[in-house]
Amino acid sequence: MKDVVILGSTGSIGTQALDLVRANPDRFRVVGLTAGGSNPALFEAQVAEFAPRVHGLGEAASVEAAQAECDVVLNGITGAVGLRPTLAALDAGTTLALANKESLVMGGPLVLERAAPGQIVPVDSEHSALAQCLRSGSATEVRRLVLTASGGPFRGRTREQLAGVTPAEAMAHPTWDMGPVITINSATLVNKGLEVIEAHLLFDVPYEAIEVVVHPTSVVHSMVEFVDGSTIVQASPPTMMIPIALGLDWPDRVPQAAPPVDWTSPQTWQFDPLDDEAFPAVSLARAAGVAGATAPAVYNAANEVAVDAFRTGRLPFTGIVEVVASVLADHDVPSKMQLSLDDVLAADAWARQAATRTIADREN
Repeated sequence: MKDVVILGSTGSIGTQALDLVRANPDRFRVVGLTAGGSNPALFEAQVAEFAPRVHGLGEAASVEAAQAECDVVLNGITGAVGLRPTLAALDAGTTLALANKESLVMGGPLVLERAAPGQIVPVDSEHSALAQCLRSGSATEVRRLVLTASGGPFRGRTREQLAGVTPAEAMAHPTWDMGPVITINSATLVNKGLEVIEAHLLFDVPYEAIEVVVHPTSVVHSMVEFVDGSTIVQASPPTMMIPIALGLDWPDRVPQAAPPVDWTSPQTWQFDPLDDEAFPAVSLARAAGVAGATAPAVYNAANEVAVDAFRTGRLPFTGIVEVVASVLADHDVPSKMQLSLDDVLAADAWARQAATRTIADREN
């Protein structure tokens, strides 16, 4: 029996994790629940059902819960607000099932230096896939990592065709059911840019050995290519239940976490190159990752502000990445090697202010 704390329990990851707990009462016990507060009625119902020892709404509650005595903390929070809980869980020495990619991206080395070997278990479907594939060989045998991207709802469109898309269209993801911010990030491919940085940090693979390909059906979640020419693929239907289950019980697999691919039916796997001209977010993220220091935090923070402006009609779809690029161009990357939490949070705050100004200037 594993004692589990779930941060972001009312979101997409959190609610699916609780479904997994319900289906496996002999494997998991919920001892902590927190949420941001956007759905208090659902949170109250979750607390009533699972009766956790620790529960509460807000960032401070998540930091406290992340330090609770348990076997694993699932960080399913969306956005930069997940950084402090990530650090709290690592400092407590607990296994961290990490779905909050933003905390790793913005925290970078600050997060990694707090983590013991194997303490962070990725819950993103792509990075869970890579972790599974990497069991097939040693680190010295890896040639490159290949992240798959669905291409989102606008796959195949040109930059010009993207200019007038609406928030409702951006929310209509063809294969995944996710929260609004992640869904829009998937449409712009900012999410894939964040995942490139995350893959570099998690697996210590250089950026030039991390590729992104478009795979519309989202059955292959990622691949590892080895030096002998072999490629190991992790495939399953587009569901988060498998990576969540692995995150909670790593390295063990939870039986019947999700239905497998029906290999008796015809299957077609399509892979296409990424259109960097129409979707420049990935190359922009790669540049931010290479720059290092606070640049990834600036990339993430500027995007969060720009996505909010798009959702409220103050910025066109293509303006999201344009704002991020503009803010990154104005950012002076610090030269010092060791970053503190204050450095990261200051860069995050600066980027949000800079993005807000940039959006206001575009409106005038």
